Amino acid sequence: MNKERLAAFMDAVLAIIMTILILELKKPETATLKALWNLKVDFFAYTLSFFWLGTMWVNLHNEWHKIKYITPLIVWVNVVLLFFSSFFPYVTSFVTLYYNSSVAQGFYGVIVLAVTFCNIISLYLLEKVNKHDKESQESLKTMIRWIKVDISIKIIGLIISCIFYPPAMMISVYITLLGIALPEQYKAIKRRR
Repeated sequence: MNKERLAAFMDAVLAIIMTILILELKKPETATLKALWNLKVDFFAYTLSFFWLGTMWVNLHNEWHKIKYITPLIVWVNVVLLFFSSFFPYVTSFVTLYYNSSVAQGFYGVIVLAVTFCNIISLYLLEKVNKHDKESQESLKTMIRWIKVDISIKIIGLIISCIFYPPAMMISVYITLLGIALPEQYKAIKRRR
């Protein structure tokens, strides 16, 4: 399989997952601002999940843009990444119902971390198979470096979430999204110019 077919498959699956996210969003009981405000946790969880998946999609395109080679193992790691990603509509809905639950937040965190670990495994494999391509090596090494920080923050969030403050998991995802992933995307765009 070539990288374009895998990228197209991943695009399709992620588009479906992101569409299902909005279908899971609850409707207000009445058409009032108060009723909408009562769904603030739902909107926060939806927004966080949507933009996290969207940022992951952009990252995937950035990493696939420069690489030349993939292997069957890389394909399977990305299939597993999509498997865990497919849980997002479910865990997002679950965490909106039980926002202050360690179990709900922990489950959300496990899915986020599973996807992130698959992503870093994919990056390491891509780095190995594209070792003679200097341009892709630099890009992959940069991504691996910042994803390690990203994972550390998420693990801390998961631990805090499970021990004493459940919302810490979603807060850690929010922090990594705004503090690491989006700024790194901006830097990657500037490097390409």
